[in-house]
Amino acid sequence: MTVDDAINQFVAPVSNVIFNFVFTPVSLPAGQEAPVILLWLIAAGVFFTLFMGFPNLRHIGKAFDALRGKHDHLEDKNPAGQITRFQALATTLSGTVGLGNIAGVAVAISIGGPGAMVWMIITGLLGMSTKFMESTMAVKYRREFEDGHVSGGPMYYIRDSFLKRGWDKIGLVLASFFAFCCIFAAIGAGNLFQANQFASQLIVVTGGEDSFFADKGWIVGLFLAAIVGVVIIGGIESIAKVASKIVPIMGGLYLLCGLIIVAKNFANIPEAFEIVVSSAFTAKAGLGGLIGAMIQGVQRGAFSNEAGFGTGAMPHACVKTSEPISQGLVAMIGPFVDTVIICTVTALVIVVSGVYQTSPDITGVQLTSQAFAETLSWFPYLLAMAVGLFAFSTMISWSYYGLKAVTFFFNESKYAELTYKIFYSFCAVIGATASLEAVIQFADAMLFAMTVPNIICLYVLSREIKGDLKSYLARIKEA
Repeated sequence: MTVDDAINQFVAPVSNVIFNFVFTPVSLPAGQEAPVILLWLIAAGVFFTLFMGFPNLRHIGKAFDALRGKHDHLEDKNPAGQITRFQALATTLSGTVGLGNIAGVAVAISIGGPGAMVWMIITGLLGMSTKFMESTMAVKYRREFEDGHVSGGPMYYIRDSFLKRGWDKIGLVLASFFAFCCIFAAIGAGNLFQANQFASQLIVVTGGEDSFFADKGWIVGLFLAAIVGVVIIGGIESIAKVASKIVPIMGGLYLLCGLIIVAKNFANIPEAFEIVVSSAFTAKAGLGGLIGAMIQGVQRGAFSNEAGFGTGAMPHACVKTSEPISQGLVAMIGPFVDTVIICTVTALVIVVSGVYQTSPDITGVQLTSQAFAETLSWFPYLLAMAVGLFAFSTMISWSYYGLKAVTFFFNESKYAELTYKIFYSFCAVIGATASLEAVIQFADAMLFAMTVPNIICLYVLSREIKGDLKSYLARIKEA
């Protein structure tokens, strides 16, 4: 029995049940359907945006002010925390910027048409409000320990905020459920899938079936395990330092290439925008086409920035700050960069190049690669390198998310922490050598299941967060 057979035999039955529950389709007009989890995420984004008074639009300037330390005079002299605001932002971006921005956007346009781009942007803006909520609470309810490290995230603010309200049992159940799902999501989606994609891409660019690595995926896995292990063994400080260097480089190169292509196709931009807007807001392709564009754009936007998943709140909880609201504002920059900027540039390149029309038979990363290659013939090689960097950065970020979930159960045990780090690193070998379809499906189900307890808690805390925001803005105005 192969590794695939052994894992799939035990995981597939459970995976199918959970996956089908999380992605239960909801019927929409014109015969369209959308997974219930998508509606759950978008409803939360709309509510938090309206209830908090559009923080994603009104306070984005203050978010960049907080990032550069303009209002640090409001902080305590020696606030708790381990990393800087920028390092936390880079860590969360390293976990969200990846194949979704490259391949997912292409899939959305292939299925939903160019209009999906508009709905991606709208969803990214809504996600900014959700990220603000969860990151603010992660700092406010974080735990500080004698050795100087801090821990925070949904499992902590769910448990402790409910305890404060006298709902200790329900709070512990929801927090434990979140942490349980997070562990499996980190191992599956954050490690196994990334290692598998990295190995597959490496084999393709080194000769395909004739590649030296074609039947030696374990070598790729050992390499990944080694470099991931070296980084994560140093904890959040090490992860944040690496992420803060990788993210600007890989994101900057990708955006630069995209903007060069858009500039060289300048003459096509007016027509491209006309096509995008008409397919996004008019029923030119029929009501079904309009709703299809909405679903694909919203889905890609929601799944890309992970707003509502609660994972990005964990690094933000480690920032050296005594003002939870200030870091919540900084967290809004994440969805803005990930979805509003990077996904938009990808979509623009695909639309202005016209490859979605001239090459209807290809999709995903191949469509994006061809769109870039129309102008930059060498881009597929850069894309292969980018995929590798995206996979590596995602692996180190998600290692921390899973770690915090593990130590939540084991009361910050150093033994449990070390055991998890070793196991997580070793999983890269399995990911690079096995297909793991059932495991990846199970991990996806766990990933989206995390949003249920997290968003329930954010609804409960919304009035508290609104009061904290009002107080923070007043102190800024008085200073």
